[in-house]
Amino acid sequence: MVITIIADVLGKPNNGTTLAALNLINSLKSKGYEVRVLCCDKSCAGQPGYFIIPTINFGIYNGYVKKNGVSIAKVDEAILQKAIEGADIVHSILPFSAGRAAARYCLKNNIPFTSGFHAQAENLSSHVFMMNFPLANAAIYRNFWKHYYCMCDATHYPTSFIRDYVRRYMKGPKPYAISNGVDASLFNLSVRHEKPEEFKGKFLIVMSGRYSAEKKQVLLLKAALMSKHKNEIQIVLAGSGPKEKALRRWIHRHMKDNPAIMQSFKHEELTQLLGCADLYVHTSLIEIEAISCLEALSCGLVPVISNSPRSATSKFSLRPESSFYHHSARDLAKKIDWWIEHPEERKKASVQYSKFAEQFEINLCMDRMEKMLIDTYKNFDGKKPWLKQKIKSKQ
Repeated sequence: MVITIIADVLGKPNNGTTLAALNLINSLKSKGYEVRVLCCDKSCAGQPGYFIIPTINFGIYNGYVKKNGVSIAKVDEAILQKAIEGADIVHSILPFSAGRAAARYCLKNNIPFTSGFHAQAENLSSHVFMMNFPLANAAIYRNFWKHYYCMCDATHYPTSFIRDYVRRYMKGPKPYAISNGVDASLFNLSVRHEKPEEFKGKFLIVMSGRYSAEKKQVLLLKAALMSKHKNEIQIVLAGSGPKEKALRRWIHRHMKDNPAIMQSFKHEELTQLLGCADLYVHTSLIEIEAISCLEALSCGLVPVISNSPRSATSKFSLRPESSFYHHSARDLAKKIDWWIEHPEERKKASVQYSKFAEQFEINLCMDRMEKMLIDTYKNFDGKKPWLKQKIKSKQ
């Protein structure tokens, strides 16, 4: 079976979308499928099965795009055709230019086409300061449907939360709720690392994720200063992104005595950090899945998670002490203090959360992705009765 993967964003594994694409590509290859990949990652040039297209030039905004740690593909129809010609099925990762061109090509040539749903409207509207404008977000979802998802034969949603949330706007292609998966090597509670010298005597709290408006890392920084144990706490914000300078300025201004650490970690380094941390905090308002949070849970870390109604991660809270009101640093501080003051409960919860995370083990999830592709290919008849369907305009 020949499978073509369309990856508008692919490069360094520094974001969830790229990791999801790489996990799927590697899994399908390991199972013996012929996998072709259309992307703009020049480092893959010359590798068997890779078809490299240019990146979009955003002009004066190139610097801003670079801060987000991604490159976005620009369509080259001739290369796209070579990548798809002869494929049994095409799977696209994102509803951007290369994915849309692939959807049109497959529709025209009667080729089964599936896609992932890895970008919420708010992920885009946040860049123009309209994250909390329902009409703007609804307009983005209308655009996604009209120019992309209506041409799919099946859609992969990383969580049932985002499946149900989005299908208020886009019905039609068969929905599959399948996690992007967590590295199997993380599921070992016995592998707890000794804290480095710099963290000894500190209650180490980690949050991992892109520095962006919707992640709301500043809530954690404020909560640390409100905590009864603020002198014991060490915050580590693992990541990179466009809000890095703003966060560093905030830390310099407000946390001079015990500044939070901001750093980008390689995967092995992050695993070691999670292995010696005391608590994981996730403040994001907008989230499709948050593999970073699931990785922490699989390591046996107890989380405190935002209860944002637009975040799938809010469903990962198994105890009331693990959930805080998404706009309240004070409520977050109370929950952090509770876990500091109840170490025995933290040990019990560690086992509970690690067992919960087992359902997201990557090999199980990639088997489900394989089944989605096979089922779509076998059941494909070219009919898409939902093509003329319109979606609601209100959120």
